[in-house]
Amino acid sequence: MKLAALTGQSNYFEDFPVGLLIRHARGKTVGPTENVLITHMVMNSAEAHFNDHRMSQTPFGRILSYGGVNFSIVIGLAAQDTAENALAELGMNRIRLKNPVFHGDTLYAFTEVLEASDADRPDAGILRFRHIGCNQKNEVVYEGERTVLMKRRSHWSAR
Repeated sequence: MKLAALTGQSNYFEDFPVGLLIRHARGKTVGPTENVLITHMVMNSAEAHFNDHRMSQTPFGRILSYGGVNFSIVIGLAAQDTAENALAELGMNRIRLKNPVFHGDTLYAFTEVLEASDADRPDAGILRFRHIGCNQKNEVVYEGERTVLMKRRSHWSAR
């Protein structure tokens, strides 16, 4: 695998060879705003995300961050490099929450290019990414795949 750090200039279909591994530049610390606010907004009422007293009596010892918040952060961190020239999001699947995330954990994102295929159109190709989220201890907390219709430089740069 080739490790790369992309910029806003290098994120067209042609810039994503299969096997490319990207370490995205930014990290994000999970706080109560993300967990509590967003978890309430999606009406997830699981005590694991809100009940300090109950969670203090579990092996976790504290509130868990909601998984939807965690993978949204990872996808958001990866978007700087993998979404700017996307024409359409085609799918997201194989979502796996691998380890717990707590308030105060900082998440980082990595992306591996799994597949690049023709879209039967001159302006775009289809990319399948594996996004990986790690915490500050380098523990994998999220893995998932995302499929994107991505602009081709050969078509769009002339415009």
